Amino acid sequence: MNTDQLRARFPNESACRQFFESIIWKNGRVCPHCACEKSYPIRGKTSRPGLYECDECKRQFTVTTRTPLHSTKLPLWKWLQMMYYMVNSSKGVSSVFMGQWLGVAQKTAWKMGHAIREMMDPGPEDQPPLAGIVELDEKYVGGKPRYEKGIKHKRGKGTEKQGVLVAVERHGPVRSALIESDKAAEMSPLVESLVHKDAQLMTDQNPVYQQIGKEYAAHSWVNHSEKEFARGDTHNNTAESFSSIVERTKQGVFHYMSKKHLPRYLNEIGFRWDHRVPVEKVTKKGKIKIKMIAIPVIDLLQSLLSRAWGRQLRRSKKGGIFCPISCPAGQ
Repeated sequence: MNTDQLRARFPNESACRQFFESIIWKNGRVCPHCACEKSYPIRGKTSRPGLYECDECKRQFTVTTRTPLHSTKLPLWKWLQMMYYMVNSSKGVSSVFMGQWLGVAQKTAWKMGHAIREMMDPGPEDQPPLAGIVELDEKYVGGKPRYEKGIKHKRGKGTEKQGVLVAVERHGPVRSALIESDKAAEMSPLVESLVHKDAQLMTDQNPVYQQIGKEYAAHSWVNHSEKEFARGDTHNNTAESFSSIVERTKQGVFHYMSKKHLPRYLNEIGFRWDHRVPVEKVTKKGKIKIKMIAIPVIDLLQSLLSRAWGRQLRRSKKGGIFCPISCPAGQ
């Protein structure tokens, strides 16, 4: 779906709102304040379209209430455009260019981007433990240190960059989490929370993985220090592919991803990664190769909006963003 086709499908604000309501209220309209299933549309001359009043608590709401789009003053078409660009890109779009394309300020585009990334977080209920063949890798995110004459800075895990643990189910979803160190005391419980005990781990030669692998059904590894990157079906190239996408996203698009907001950027990269399906392709040499193909854009938008309810992102007094403590409707 290109931008012309997107506009043809959603020609006006009413069509955009109906699309949002059909996904966020999939099982019928529900009051976000008290969970009452009975409400009435308000159609007064001064009332904005899409406004409803709850029959139980008498409070008013729209489809964006108690979502990351809460209290938005922007047309839903602009939000839909930004979602389209973010799910359809390979490495994301910076807030500078997004603001220019949408006709909003850079600060507005930056906040919109993080609101959408908040929806890209699958949440614990949608993250079953990885199974089958699971590859592990660590990634260190950050820029080069300042040049200091006579001082040679360490690389990789010896740096002060932010560590990220990457766990990928082969031909399946990815999980990522921030780590303060690569010691077994921190890595072992984290891997245990992400990977099923019956999984077969595939890693590099890191001694920590040797220790963690004893708790799983099987563990194979390759020795990168000996230039061994694959041995038959044993490799962790899939996990390293995700790590390389994180690096290319930082270098080519955002340039800087702070520790505070890094989990949201990882959510964005992981969302696009997870919404792909394996397709068998026959090479010129007659071999069968599995290629991961992204699902249709409209399905990506539906999956994204299905996670909107119950999540919020607000602008702080100092111009930043924060997630208010939310509670289930009716509490």
